[in-house]
Amino acid sequence: MMVNVLNLQGEVVRQVELPATIFEAPIRPDLMHQAYVRQMANARLGTHDTKTRGEVSGGGRKPWRQKGTGRARQGSIRAPQWVGGGKVHTPHPRSYRQEMPKKMRRAALRSALSAKAAESGIVVVEHLNLSEPKTRLMAEVLRNVAGDASALILMPQKDASYETVMRASNNLPDTKVLLAAYLNIRDLLGFEKVVMPLQTLDVLTAHLG
Repeated sequence: MMVNVLNLQGEVVRQVELPATIFEAPIRPDLMHQAYVRQMANARLGTHDTKTRGEVSGGGRKPWRQKGTGRARQGSIRAPQWVGGGKVHTPHPRSYRQEMPKKMRRAALRSALSAKAAESGIVVVEHLNLSEPKTRLMAEVLRNVAGDASALILMPQKDASYETVMRASNNLPDTKVLLAAYLNIRDLLGFEKVVMPLQTLDVLTAHLG
């Protein structure tokens, strides 16, 4: 698949061929869904907790005698049916972690990138070097290359350019800067456009090719 390579003014300078193994892979909605659910589940802390009847305070004695009062028999004022009593079948700390083989996770990423490419959601720029970390400059670049769409910016490595782009994008809504090595299914599906410098293609090929 051939795509245009843009400069920071949004002008086409040349064309580049996207790796077919990554950007023309079979689109598997089932794999993408499984990877997304796994990522969201693994992000849960699982620290929610409620108290059972053995954990709430009070209720050390029987509230009234067993027989002869005309009322229902009760053993403790901390039973679940009492106000302030313990809870039944409510959450307790646990792990929500889900496992997924690495090959399947990478196949899900290739599928998501292929879906983006099929929808013209991949934007390749010649380079992404800003003269200074100004939000105004970053907003202008994104307007030139991605229009008004939300954008995920994939940087090839953590260097001076990455730090500048990161600082310039912090205050921009619907924009996120991410290292290509940390690409994940949630961010891929959460933005309309994926903006990447040419060098990022080499990183993606090394990780997913």
